[in-house]
Amino acid sequence: LLLLTTLALGGLPALRAADESGALVARGEYIVKRVGLCSDCHAPRNERGEFITAQWLKGSALPFAPTVPMPAWANAAPGIAGLPTMTSDQAVNFLMTGVRPDGSRPRPPMPPFRMDQADARAVVAYLKSLQP
Repeated sequence: LLLLTTLALGGLPALRAADESGALVARGEYIVKRVGLCSDCHAPRNERGEFITAQWLKGSALPFAPTVPMPAWANAAPGIAGLPTMTSDQAVNFLMTGVRPDGSRPRPPMPPFRMDQADARAVVAYLKSLQP
């Protein structure tokens, strides 16, 4: 009945777009959580080492440091939930090239990701879906 109603109202493209958007966000979530392991730096942990879910990807002091002097080392990772400092296109470019919108590169330990466009768009869709 839903499908017939949807077809009668001309909503099939909207349903297809919603399904594709949901799949894109799910793919991005998989990459962020299981491949990029973004939470290791961008999400704080409690005293038991568990992620504080209310602060998921909202930035954190880094719980590790280099064993040799490294002047460019970042001591904290910024919040990436909602991608508050980049547009979607800027973030996709950053994930594909490792270069920020201002032309700079992130400080270590941030890896210079070289994602393909499909993966970068999926990651951005997931991060934009989160509350900053």
